[in-house]
Amino acid sequence: MLRITTDTSLLSRQPLLSDDYPPSLLARLQSLFGESISPDAAVARILADVRVRGDAALRDWTKRIDDISLESFSVESVQSVDEKLTHALTFAADRIRAFHAQQPVQSWMTADGTLGQRVTPLSRVGVYVPGGSAPLPSSLLMSVIPAQVAGVKEIIVCTPPGKPNGDAPPVILAAAHLCGIERVHRIGGAQAIAAMAFGTESIPRVDKIVGPGNLFVTLAKRQVFGVVGLDGLAGPTETVVIADDSANPAWVAADLLAQAEHDPLATAILLTPSRALATAVQVELGRQMESLSRAEIIAQSFANRSGIVLTPDLAIAVRLADEYAPEHLCLSVEHPEQWMDRITNAGGLFIGERSFEVLGDYVAGPSHVMPTGGTARFASPLNVWDFVRITSMISLDAATAAQLSPVAAVLARAESLDAHAHAATLRTHHRDTENTETQE
Repeated sequence: MLRITTDTSLLSRQPLLSDDYPPSLLARLQSLFGESISPDAAVARILADVRVRGDAALRDWTKRIDDISLESFSVESVQSVDEKLTHALTFAADRIRAFHAQQPVQSWMTADGTLGQRVTPLSRVGVYVPGGSAPLPSSLLMSVIPAQVAGVKEIIVCTPPGKPNGDAPPVILAAAHLCGIERVHRIGGAQAIAAMAFGTESIPRVDKIVGPGNLFVTLAKRQVFGVVGLDGLAGPTETVVIADDSANPAWVAADLLAQAEHDPLATAILLTPSRALATAVQVELGRQMESLSRAEIIAQSFANRSGIVLTPDLAIAVRLADEYAPEHLCLSVEHPEQWMDRITNAGGLFIGERSFEVLGDYVAGPSHVMPTGGTARFASPLNVWDFVRITSMISLDAATAAQLSPVAAVLARAESLDAHAHAATLRTHHRDTENTETQE
């Protein structure tokens, strides 16, 4: 049962990546590697092996980790799913594309043509799509479509192979086909990140990797940063709901449950000044959990990082939520518009009970790939800007260069960079000489 407390320490952040790993995970690594090894060291070994041996290493690690033998990694992304699901995927894709098409991403130059920015799409992007027990076609749509809107020409999709024979999940293939992705690579974990970062015989090297994944995917992304661009390091998913007496306790409970079923480390927190609402939500949680298939995962989430925090008033609830900087922040209050401007730190702000987080997960339009772990203080949801590069354009005429050069020289000398100062004054003197010769 989700606990009710006035202790705000529930909102204290835990490190995204720490050395406090479950014994079962460490035992599994010892079995795989034949020695005691940390997850970080295990990932480093996989990355190094794939970098050197390419496809052969991918096959070896897929066999060792997933117990699946693969000759080839790519499959055609043509897969039939039932008509109702096809319609849902198409509907969601259309809304995601329409939303991102509104984002203003364009080059510009000043009126005199001397300064500007050129915006061009990345050439090749890798998208990691989680698979396993819960294949996520929505993550494929939410990552691929903004890249396509940005103009990325080549998109590589990697997703873990399914058991027993390594098939890619049909719903992932259907989503890829809907987006025009011709091939999907059946490779997961750190080895998939290595393949996209370094390139192999079968999988080309990409410019940037996006998409969430498990611990080993996140560790691998961290280790290849700099070799390849990243969207960020995704931690466990999180939702904070701020609610008052006007909120429907059954709806609030459903929203918390939807978040908690993702992961035992998922965070689902209710902030409310109403003890009556808190109690009603607690009762609803117990009632609704009885019929849910992932109740065990939910129970672990509730025990780890979730809870109901009673606050003195809504203003303090809003302040605490903004300081926490959650991935999702839901305002289930009577007048949400009165509070929305006080929120600056959130990946997604869900305004009012009808704008609930599950709609954001699938069909509202913005990408559900959002900053976690408090990174909403400085990071943004995945969007079109993530898939372009900006080139500064500097095209100065002689008069402007002559005007700027003496100032640049002064600044260069202040930094003891004589060669910089020389390069600036050389052009000024050259200009003066040209003027003298012209006058003669």
